[in-house]
Amino acid sequence: MNYKIDTINKTEYQEVVDLWEASVRATHHFLKEEDIAYFRPLILNTYLDAVELKCIKVNEKIVGFLGTAEQNLEMLFIHPEYRGKKVGKTLLEYSLDKLNVNKVDVNEQNEQAIGFYKHFGFETIKRSDVDASGKPYPILHMQLKLM
Repeated sequence: MNYKIDTINKTEYQEVVDLWEASVRATHHFLKEEDIAYFRPLILNTYLDAVELKCIKVNEKIVGFLGTAEQNLEMLFIHPEYRGKKVGKTLLEYSLDKLNVNKVDVNEQNEQAIGFYKHFGFETIKRSDVDASGKPYPILHMQLKLM
């Protein structure tokens, strides 16, 4: 399937946060319920405004989105029903080709995401013991290998 990349409007933020939560519940099994509750309003009220947002829609419904800032992929989330259907691949390739992304931070416990980024040429260059919020979730700082 060929997907079209679209821009996310502020009026769609609630839909984006709902997709984020569905994706996190399907892939971030290491997070506690209180962590999801902590991040949800931050994403809605702060994080989405801090990044350039792009998405893929199917039947006018957002099924995957990304957020970038300064060549860093800050977020990439796919609705669980669309995992394995090239939505993430399409969004990542768009970010590499059009947005000049060359870095991403990934939760160390999210082994599927690490494998996904490695497949596209990213390598770990550094590790942090805590995430950006100071929570005890180690982060791998990955960068696109220079070819």
